[in-house]
Amino acid sequence: MNNEKCKPGAHPAETEVIMTELVLPNDTNPLGNLLGGRLLHWIDIVGALAATRHSRKPVATVSVEGVDFRHPIFEGDMVTLSAKVIWTGRTSIAVRVQVKKEDLLSGAVVPTNTALLTFVAMDKDGKPCQVPPILPATEEEMHLYNHAQAEYESRKGGKNES
Repeated sequence: MNNEKCKPGAHPAETEVIMTELVLPNDTNPLGNLLGGRLLHWIDIVGALAATRHSRKPVATVSVEGVDFRHPIFEGDMVTLSAKVIWTGRTSIAVRVQVKKEDLLSGAVVPTNTALLTFVAMDKDGKPCQVPPILPATEEEMHLYNHAQAEYESRKGGKNES
């Protein structure tokens, strides 16, 4: 495990990445709905960008703990994906992604999806490396941090992160 110096901790707002996509015909199924796989691809990209912004290291996707699909997204909709780091371990970075669709003709905006992903930061040799801490500042950030910490401990059986 590489012990090179990390930057100091950051607040979740400092890690935020916003990505916007237009749903084109090639992104849809025969019903005109956005393909789930395409959305997962976009979620992974925006999540990795937030994790990289935080760690200033390349990251690898470790897991997608969950994606909630609440409303369909249609051809012609604008999709906005917002990602923030909500928790960090020694090498792991948990990122929450929120997705909204906008009907460009009516202006209606609808939250459609949320996702939680975990990434691990990698050093120049492709080995996991230490990441700076995330510093929750608001009540909501603290709630998300505590929830992610509890999920981590549950997955690891209370063992230390490796």
